[in-house]
Amino acid sequence: YVWGGGNLLRLSVGCSNLWDHRGGMPWTEKQNFADIRKALNNYDMNALKEIFATTTEHEKGQPRRPSIIPIGRIELLLPENAELLRTEVDYGTGLVRAIYQLGSSEDTAEFRLDMTDKGAFACRCRDIVSFNVLDSYSLTNGTARVNSLPGDLQRTILEPLSEISFCAPRSLTDGRIKGFLQPMPADPPFALCVSLSDNVLSGCFHREENNDALTEYMKSRRPVDWSSLEGSNRQWWDAFWRKVPKVRLGNPAIEDIYYENLAKFGMMTASDGVPAGLQGPWIEDDFLPPWSGDFHFNINVQMCYWPAYRANLIENLLPLFSMIHSWKPAMRDAARCFVGIEDGYMMPHAVDDHGICMGGFWTGSIDNACGAWISQMMYDYYDYTGDMSFLKDIAYDFMKGIFNTFYAMLEWDGEKLLLPVSVSPEYRGAELDAWGSNASFQLAAIHRLTLDLLSAASILGDEPDKRWRQVNAFLPKASFAEDKRGAREIALWDGQVLEESHRHHSHLGGICPFDIIDPDDIEWRDIVNNSTRRWTERGMGLWTGWGITWASMIYSRLNNGDMAELLLDIWRKVFRNHGGGSLHDSYFKGFTLMDARQHIMQIDATMGALTAIQDMLLHTRQGVIHIFAGIPDTWKEVSFEKMPAPGGFIVSASRIGKKFLKVIVLATRPGKLSLVIHDKHPLQAKLDGVEIPMVNGAFHCAMEASHSLIIEQRNA
Repeated sequence: YVWGGGNLLRLSVGCSNLWDHRGGMPWTEKQNFADIRKALNNYDMNALKEIFATTTEHEKGQPRRPSIIPIGRIELLLPENAELLRTEVDYGTGLVRAIYQLGSSEDTAEFRLDMTDKGAFACRCRDIVSFNVLDSYSLTNGTARVNSLPGDLQRTILEPLSEISFCAPRSLTDGRIKGFLQPMPADPPFALCVSLSDNVLSGCFHREENNDALTEYMKSRRPVDWSSLEGSNRQWWDAFWRKVPKVRLGNPAIEDIYYENLAKFGMMTASDGVPAGLQGPWIEDDFLPPWSGDFHFNINVQMCYWPAYRANLIENLLPLFSMIHSWKPAMRDAARCFVGIEDGYMMPHAVDDHGICMGGFWTGSIDNACGAWISQMMYDYYDYTGDMSFLKDIAYDFMKGIFNTFYAMLEWDGEKLLLPVSVSPEYRGAELDAWGSNASFQLAAIHRLTLDLLSAASILGDEPDKRWRQVNAFLPKASFAEDKRGAREIALWDGQVLEESHRHHSHLGGICPFDIIDPDDIEWRDIVNNSTRRWTERGMGLWTGWGITWASMIYSRLNNGDMAELLLDIWRKVFRNHGGGSLHDSYFKGFTLMDARQHIMQIDATMGALTAIQDMLLHTRQGVIHIFAGIPDTWKEVSFEKMPAPGGFIVSASRIGKKFLKVIVLATRPGKLSLVIHDKHPLQAKLDGVEIPMVNGAFHCAMEASHSLIIEQRNA
């Protein structure tokens, strides 16, 4: 990312998979369900801390947990009388401009990242006086810019690399280049080198297995040809924008969010790239990333990748799934240690790219809903693509293993199944009372998993496990509470209603993302209404950026487009900095008490905002596609073109004022379509010219590949 002030222009360089893999908590027999439950029942915090201690907890010079490592910074010195004014990003071509005043005129430094040669980038500027390359080893030893963090987080991210056994980097500077090679204590080294020729500064980040090979590679690199880079970039971005769905929205600011965040998703993920964690590749250069920049699977990773499905970039999910697939032996062993079974998988909520648990946070470590959530994403990948090989070879086995671990945690109370020890993510942190029986979040995750397993078995022609139907029949879909009048609402867990504003709307997970509760169903209507009334009453005073965007998704499923829109406007104004960076906490005080860490960028809320916009236009409930459920009535014009939907359907829809509506659904493979359009006008639908009747407000039909369903106002 580009930043600076005065006549000093800075370029910070980060990488999504530059991991220091030391520390963490490999799963052992010590982390078993019986002893964890015993410690909780005995209110024994010391026992819990010992169970979830990291391997390097008290070792001097060793990190407590794995972390992504910052790379470094490039500083460009402009003429003494230059003054940086602003930066601009052209998301159409991937060009970043830094605008500066020089004398009586403005000039520009242009930056491009090579989208085809990973690690290469360049800057074109005719006024570069000199440049320098700074390494993260030196930068983390300097005065930290952060002084208002909670103690544990401060100890984690403000730790100089020199204090965790990093040695000083080796200079690679010679007559042509400036740069450094940074050895890693237990991982391959990395290097950053830059050269300047004909007003073009060329940079490259690279890793090799040993120092000599890395040195030779970096010194053999040729300078970037700006014209070639510009041409390849334009081709890459042209192809990208042709591929993703186009939208027109009644709120120009939200339309800008859609396109800006789509571009960021394209920068952060690729079908041949590396998985993105909490910060993606946008890592600070002078301290370790908050929460290690790791993979948080209790919403954050999911939120980072949700846009892929309806952005027509679903292949960008494959590196994430491939990484998780590589963890299967470790997850199998973790399930054996945790619940004593040989055919299970256990995936904690916070891990590095090797699947090593960060440790310490016991509630997250036992949250097997993380695996159920990824199971849902894997099944959805099949549902969108029809990729039978993926379902058979990757998803189905993973889904069954996660279910087996969950089932081993269940008990029979004589009438029904129950989950005796469960958590609602991050509610009460890791305190001794941060748990209960039948957490609604966990129950919803299990039910979504069993429904998808039954569907997968039918598709694959496999005999379904009898336990899947047993869970559907005898495990509650949620935990409930009643007020003095007998009005029922969804509880966090048995006996625990929402007692405070909370950023993680986990008890409403049955509505979104797990989709086992239909708010329009007469059985659930009053319960959902009572639950969301309490949710509203408790307010947003402790919400974070990603909690805001998740809430927008929920409101689209409540058919409340005004709130879905308002929350995105709040996120845009409150949870982004002046450069458009997505913040974990608010950018200024007054809206929420989550306001102490205004510097911490997390990319999850950015992608959550994009997904929330997609949800306003199109989402699925109980197998039914809903169009325009989250659109405010005040929008005079709204449309989207060629947006993928579950079942292999491609949907386009448009509405101009209240006079015209048209929806076109194209089938890419045979399938059954159910569709609801949130519009008050009488509609008619024709499948290849044959009229399809509306039944209970929805259109239902079987479609063959390449067939089209066209829906218009009956008087159009």
